Amino acid sequence: MNQRLKSRYGPWAIVTGASSGIGQAFATELATAGLNVVLVARNESALANLELILRKAHSVQIRVIVADLAESAGVISVIEGTKDLEIGLLVASAGFGSSGPFLAADIAEHQNMLSVNCDALMTLTHTIGARLNAQRRGGVILLSSLLAWQGVPNSAVYAASKAFVQSLAEGLSLEWKSNGVDVLSCAPGPVLTAFEKRANMTIKAGATAEQVAKASLRALGKRSVVIPGVLSKVLSYSLFTCPRPWRVHIMKQVMAGLSNYGKS
Repeated sequence: MNQRLKSRYGPWAIVTGASSGIGQAFATELATAGLNVVLVARNESALANLELILRKAHSVQIRVIVADLAESAGVISVIEGTKDLEIGLLVASAGFGSSGPFLAADIAEHQNMLSVNCDALMTLTHTIGARLNAQRRGGVILLSSLLAWQGVPNSAVYAASKAFVQSLAEGLSLEWKSNGVDVLSCAPGPVLTAFEKRANMTIKAGATAEQVAKASLRALGKRSVVIPGVLSKVLSYSLFTCPRPWRVHIMKQVMAGLSNYGKS
């Protein structure tokens, strides 16, 4: 797989949200495959530490861009900071979620989530995608979620943001296929990362970030959607057999079990 990744999606890959979790796992897998990696995230010290680890373990180049993708200046810094590189792959894994009633959160929190999960992702996909289509080679991996398949009470905005990502990925996958650009939606269920802390959730079982990254890179160029992890597959297939209104009710119960909102 490593040779395929390097030849089809090298020499440089951009990974957003690279400081931890799924983004960090993607960066590690790509560096292992011999791709040079642009690490993008807000946490400068975490990026510097990952840069040191990857440089020491692999003979690849690493570029660090510290950026808050909730702000337009952060998105611009990624675009400007990669203009001189031959990019073959964009992994848009930056994002965050929340749990609890829609009205319990300040509107600014919802707006920031949409800025990162949707607007920044779309802008980077448009800009980098234009370069990939022009060179008629490359790939894009967008991080969706099982929550994208239906509305989810007590995680309504996050689920809606991932529905946007899922739809965008599906459309671009077919739209860009003839230009040699592969687009993949990665739609995991529960994943054991620091995501749960910011989302005020407790996740006791799920896929690891490494499993998500490996499954996605194996699927890239072979399909348009991947659902990593055994538990995720079981949940997705169970949900897909239900009418959409039932899925909404089921996910309400699932979120009630995962969310820490209102629990002492």
